[in-house]
Amino acid sequence: MGRVIKVISLKHFFVLSMALNVSLILRAINQDNRAPMAVQKGINAAQMTFLSFPLLSSPTAATPATQPLGQNGRERVINLDHGDPTMYEKYWKQMGDKATIVIPGWQSMSYFSDVKNLCWFLEPEFATQIVRVHKVVGNALTEGRHIVVGTGSSQLFSAALYALAPQDASNPISVVSAAPYYSCYPLMTDSIKSGLHKWAGDAKVFNKDEPYIELVTSPNNPDGFVRHSMVNRTGGILVHDLAYYWPQYTPISSPADNDLTLFTVSKITGHAGMRIGWALVKDVEVAKRMTKFIELNTIGVSKDSQIRAAKVLEVVSDSCEQAGGSEHVESFFHFSHALMTERWRMLRDAVKRSGIFSLPEFSSAHCNFFDNNLGSQPAFAWLKCDGDDVDDCESFLRRHKILTRGGKHFGVSPKYVRISMMDREETYDLFIQRLSQIRS
Repeated sequence: MGRVIKVISLKHFFVLSMALNVSLILRAINQDNRAPMAVQKGINAAQMTFLSFPLLSSPTAATPATQPLGQNGRERVINLDHGDPTMYEKYWKQMGDKATIVIPGWQSMSYFSDVKNLCWFLEPEFATQIVRVHKVVGNALTEGRHIVVGTGSSQLFSAALYALAPQDASNPISVVSAAPYYSCYPLMTDSIKSGLHKWAGDAKVFNKDEPYIELVTSPNNPDGFVRHSMVNRTGGILVHDLAYYWPQYTPISSPADNDLTLFTVSKITGHAGMRIGWALVKDVEVAKRMTKFIELNTIGVSKDSQIRAAKVLEVVSDSCEQAGGSEHVESFFHFSHALMTERWRMLRDAVKRSGIFSLPEFSSAHCNFFDNNLGSQPAFAWLKCDGDDVDDCESFLRRHKILTRGGKHFGVSPKYVRISMMDREETYDLFIQRLSQIRS
């Protein structure tokens, strides 16, 4: 009898141990799979999870596209407010290790990259690849320009305002841009309250007889149209933001020939996490002041990011020069242009099926890069809610669990919203499906 009791006790202990382990495992899985919640009027917060920007602590955070959508993804919140260019992941996965680099532990330890260069923290190889990719694409002149590298084009924007604003003026210089303008321009202009510059609104209505800085974004963020200076008076200084002047978004009609032009890696290749941009600056004194601003702000720019960005741009240029060969079946820009073409086709079909929205129409132009007449297919869609019963398109779409950025942030009517076209395929497909089913 004692032996029987001992055996039964061991069996019971084993079963109990297994049950506890299973319980702990299930609890860990449930803990890891939690997603961020959004709280908004009229929607149960416990039912709302984001397709984009999951918890960084989640093991699936790096690959949200693998998460199940559930029943047609009806309870998912689609976040297309940000221009996070994750659609390019597919291309770079296909490239395998072509853009892979190894940085030894002893490399990039010094603050300095090239003490002989005006921008002393600019990595020489990155500068070489910048010049090369502009020559390959034909979208900007680099001869007679100084290259200033920055932590994304946002830092370069601030550096440009610092460099161009008069240092001895009694009043801050006005900064303007034609509406709809990039939503962050007013915030970045006034954020540090420097006294050197101030946001003065829509360039189309600016009529003060005083110096000014005009920001020209072309193609424009948010509406995608090609832009030129709008203020018709003397005393102005132009800053051209050409983040989207690349073949996948707009026809390349001629190389940009400006005094100060901003570019960023994020919108060319999709590598937003590198936080790298550059300015092409004609005036040496302006370039020096921009460099000084970045020196004071961050004591230079990450060498590791520059080295990686140089490799990525090298692969892009190689793909263009070697397209059709064994190493590169098609160029990066052919791949991304085809992707944007398909996404815009899907969006226009969805808008047509819904019947309550409208989109801008773009005229075609000759693209020197593709040697063909092509239309624009911007990185953002500028969507309008046409119905008289919808005054705030951002709020209207939010009720359908689609997060966008409303027109009021861009200086225009709230009947407009900006929608990112650059998210992962799963997110974008769900967005198209849901938009096409919306009725007033």
